Amino acid sequence: MTIATALRTFPDVRGDFLGLTHGWHYLDTAATAQKPQAVIDATVNAMGRDYATVHRGVYARSADMTLAYEAARRRIAGFIGAREEQIAFVRGATEAINLVAYSHPKKGRVLLSVLEHHSNIVPWQLAGWQVDVCPLTEDGCIDLDAAEKLLTPDHTMVAFAHVSNVLGSPLDVARAAEIAHRVGAELLIDGCQAVPRLPVDVPVLGCDYYVFSGHKLYGPTGIGVLWSDKLDTLPPWQGGGSMIDRVTFEKTTYAPAPTRFEAGTPAIIEAIGLAAAVDYVEAIGIDAIHAHECALVGTLREALARKNSITLFGPENSAGIVSFAMAGVHPHDIGTILDESGVAIRAGHHCAQPLMEHLGVAATARASFGVYSNDDDVAALVDGLARVERIFG
Repeated sequence: MTIATALRTFPDVRGDFLGLTHGWHYLDTAATAQKPQAVIDATVNAMGRDYATVHRGVYARSADMTLAYEAARRRIAGFIGAREEQIAFVRGATEAINLVAYSHPKKGRVLLSVLEHHSNIVPWQLAGWQVDVCPLTEDGCIDLDAAEKLLTPDHTMVAFAHVSNVLGSPLDVARAAEIAHRVGAELLIDGCQAVPRLPVDVPVLGCDYYVFSGHKLYGPTGIGVLWSDKLDTLPPWQGGGSMIDRVTFEKTTYAPAPTRFEAGTPAIIEAIGLAAAVDYVEAIGIDAIHAHECALVGTLREALARKNSITLFGPENSAGIVSFAMAGVHPHDIGTILDESGVAIRAGHHCAQPLMEHLGVAATARASFGVYSNDDDVAALVDGLARVERIFG
């Protein structure tokens, strides 16, 4: 499919998003996605008309809400090719990674990459793992040839991003899994930037843990997913109600996974909202979304490559994300001037300071696309950057 065809045939869904006011060009979806009306409606109904707590009540509405909550688990599990008992609801990908880092019974060496988000660096450090670092290829992808040479039987974990939140670099997860398993290590994948735009089938990918946040998938904040077919091997990491089997002052036994990882009253409303977001994305089609965003990335990269003042980062096939720098202009100034023109981008280190050091910059400007993005957004960004050049020229 050509770029023009992808852009022409993709449905115009901007009207579904109340946050996309007229004349505002939102290019910060990698940070958080705007919410479609279907998700807003699902959360409002769950919070109001349908609301009750789950699992404990014997009255009808509680039972109905319990059914809706567990149906959301099944819906989200199916979205990534999983079974419902393999899905634990958490507050986000950050909590999911912390859970694995702290609960894993075989803490040892973990191999990370230069491009990881801080949420896939700091938890391993805090939990006492020994961190090794995999370099990147010249175009900004995780160097799996180097990973293969770095891994030893001392490594018990490899933790990589499926798609870089800065560079949009996609990872060959199946190959990463094969390399990790060859030395007896497990593979955790940060899928935050992948699930909104790439097909994800966890059994096919071959990883051991897959995590993502709901708010980047057009769902609510405050909810995320930890998938693993090894949840039963992990002990609970937070205690409280719901996650128990029997409690005495002498001893407590715990519920099976995934319940043992959902202490306290769960994120009922958010889970139902996230299931609605999955419905919304699948109605459009993940392959169509990916083609649409690839077309927008190609259009923007081509336009920016013609500007001598612009340095582009990341591979040509970056997924939904374009990071760049402008000579002599701090990204914060770029972002501020673009905002005056109604263009919203992200400017900073993007919670990836080691990657910034590797790139030799303090920060980058980042444009990121979603289902509501279109060629008008690209044109507005390019026009806004021309104004930045005039101001600083």
